[in-house]
Amino acid sequence: MMWCGIGACRVSTITVVLPRKALRVLEKVSEAEGRTLEELVSEAIFKYLNIVDPEVRAELHLKLCEKYMCEAESFLEEKDYVQASEKAWGAASQIVKAVAAREGRELRSHASLWVYVDELAERLGDPELRYLWRTANVLHQNFYENWMPPREVELAVKDVKRFLEKLKKIID
Repeated sequence: MMWCGIGACRVSTITVVLPRKALRVLEKVSEAEGRTLEELVSEAIFKYLNIVDPEVRAELHLKLCEKYMCEAESFLEEKDYVQASEKAWGAASQIVKAVAAREGRELRSHASLWVYVDELAERLGDPELRYLWRTANVLHQNFYENWMPPREVELAVKDVKRFLEKLKKIID
């Protein structure tokens, strides 16, 4: 499965210009809630436009998943293993949120992601989901600690792609 278009992600984007103070507040909320800036801005737009359709939320998370995996692949090409680690983890977290959104659920913390992946593995009879999710989380840790050798990051990103493919089948 291709996660990137040729040279660029196939995701619609816009640029939002914010005053520094507003951006700082947004970043603090993002960190406190364990959500990306894109998620917070999209949620604010959804709320303003009164969009409550779970399919729209699922699509947002799928598009963010694609964007982050595309960025992870680009960072791997550039040999920026720390950024590749975080982007691959971000892709994994977004696809989990997409599956949950399809069920009308919203996951707002790392703990809720872990619980939901465990539930999915049980429900689907696929314990490999747990191992692949752990691998994604090791990449998240590597973003902060930068201890993984490059080859291990490359292999872990491949595992994350397998995780994404498994969960994408559920959504399709």
